[in-house]
Amino acid sequence: MAKQLHYDELAYYYDTHPTEEDLLGETIDHSTLIQYLLQVLTWLFEGQSCVVHANLNFYRSPYWKEHPLAPDIVVIKGVDFRRLRSWRVGETGPVPQVVLEIASQETWDKDLTEKPNKYAAMGVEEYFAYNPNERPLRRDGRRLFGWRLDRANRVMRQLPLEPDGRLWSRHLESYLAPDHADLRLYDRDGHLRLTRAEAEKQRADAEAEARRAEMRRAQAEKQRADALAEKLRSLGIDPDQI
Repeated sequence: MAKQLHYDELAYYYDTHPTEEDLLGETIDHSTLIQYLLQVLTWLFEGQSCVVHANLNFYRSPYWKEHPLAPDIVVIKGVDFRRLRSWRVGETGPVPQVVLEIASQETWDKDLTEKPNKYAAMGVEEYFAYNPNERPLRRDGRRLFGWRLDRANRVMRQLPLEPDGRLWSRHLESYLAPDHADLRLYDRDGHLRLTRAEAEKQRADAEAEARRAEMRRAQAEKQRADALAEKLRSLGIDPDQI
């Protein structure tokens, strides 16, 4: 039997043994997109009480051999970051508000058919699934799907795509927009959500451009002053005596 030390220390079997999904592995597109979105979301919630985790096992009971849900990415508001091996809903902390699954050939069908119900049962409020693979996994070529929890009936309701193919996330306050192998996030004004590195580079580029503009203004002012001084000298006036 599992040894109950503390709710964070419950020895769940699948925290140390692979699940079926663990054995599938990840494609480059899959792992690259997860890392990118982790960086974007971490920077988006910088300074707030919020954690963003990838591939963390989530449990709903103290049964030591419960099969976990291990979303590619979760966003959990109202808690601070801790290094955890797994998360027991209601004990370790609250239910994730947002779950994102990045599809593979092997998981895409479950991502669209089984997981909405599983995440609804857990109480997840928004669930998004995205296919980054070079070849679309559906005949219609659709890559992005989203659901929002109907709390009264404890079921997920699928979200209709915007005319431009985007979906709005209330909790992320962002549009999710397909971009081939990438999934981009934009604010309401159409500005791309950045990673920390991108934001710092953007700020450094803006500061460098401001310095260059100031140098151009100073140079132009000096040229005007030199031209005026030369004009005064041509009139027999010493500009240094004015």
